[in-house]
Amino acid sequence: MHEPSDAPHASDPNADASGRAADARTPRSAAPAHALAGLAPAEPAPIAPAAAARLSQGAPELTRTLLAILALFALIAGSLWVMSPFIPGLIWATTIVIATWPVLLSVQRLLWGRRMLAVAVMTTAQLLLFAVPLTFAIVIVVDNADTVVGWIKSLSALRLGEPPAWVASVPVVGARAAAYWRELAAGGLDPLLAQVTPYFGTVAGRVLKEAGALGAVGLQLLMTVAISAILYATGERAADAVLRFSRRLAGDRGESTARLAAASIRGVALGVVVTAVAQSVLGGIGLAIVGVKAATLLTALMFLLAIAQIGVLPVLVPAVIWLFWSGDTGWGIFLAIWTAFVGTFDNFLRPWLIKKGANLPLLLIFAGVIGGIVTFGLVGIFIGPVVLAVTYTLLGAWLAERPDTAPPGPPH
Repeated sequence: MHEPSDAPHASDPNADASGRAADARTPRSAAPAHALAGLAPAEPAPIAPAAAARLSQGAPELTRTLLAILALFALIAGSLWVMSPFIPGLIWATTIVIATWPVLLSVQRLLWGRRMLAVAVMTTAQLLLFAVPLTFAIVIVVDNADTVVGWIKSLSALRLGEPPAWVASVPVVGARAAAYWRELAAGGLDPLLAQVTPYFGTVAGRVLKEAGALGAVGLQLLMTVAISAILYATGERAADAVLRFSRRLAGDRGESTARLAAASIRGVALGVVVTAVAQSVLGGIGLAIVGVKAATLLTALMFLLAIAQIGVLPVLVPAVIWLFWSGDTGWGIFLAIWTAFVGTFDNFLRPWLIKKGANLPLLLIFAGVIGGIVTFGLVGIFIGPVVLAVTYTLLGAWLAERPDTAPPGPPH
């Protein structure tokens, strides 16, 4: 019996050469085959019966949750559809109640703490100070739309003289204004009126169309007053429901956002409505002093223009020009000075009032008012600023947040 030998047999040169080649190709650190066998993917473990049961129950639960969410959205959409006739009045009433809530509390303290007496006083005040004047203003403007167009057409009989010397001396636009004045004096006002009159007819038709679409402005305002009375009586419960809903959505930040929305509504209401009332009343007083016809109609028009953030200048400036053309130079100078005051003091009054309600950038409020009017109509005066204010505050809070934990650094 021969002993096994570690050396290759000399009689097998091919086997010796192939062995050396295999040793050269195989690295010395290679693991043996039985060690590599442990790295192979293992067979998947069988699922336990309890886990299989949970997986089988998960699919029905997911389906049930999805159907519940769809049903909830359908209920919300249906509720909004049913409430759609009342939504404009509800928005206006909510805005009015939020803006005047401190006044209600003051009236309640004066009336021995009786909430219902305070609600009756505030509702009556709304009818006298809000619903009646606004309805009166809209009705006057709509009823006199044809009269305004007639006034514009009657200007064709007016003949202009040479422009005063001071017109040409006005910086930047004086020479052009004087040349245009001479052109109108030579050719009459017919070419200008032919361009302007269709727009007045379009505006009158638009006003009538909007009034017809509303059905009855007075009915809409009465609905607003009725909803306001309900909110005055149950304001604390409504506010608590809104705060609990906001807290449920986003915790403390949701509650602060709801309070910010209320402050924004109060600030915009103070800034926009109070400024519009002040401007229109002062403008109407000036028109009445100088003897301009239909001062009541023009005051109502100024109020609507001021509410729409257009201002009172489109009414007062033509009145000043009319006085100069009529030869009432003294009254024209007085009304021009009065117009400069009334048309510009809102730049100081409105920001001050808005800042009292909500500490927000004035540019943000102005963009919200203008964009809200364009997008949502008159009620957008309050919707636009509230949306922008909430977005601005949430974005600022998110940017100010710092992560609790820093990202892990490279290993040492």
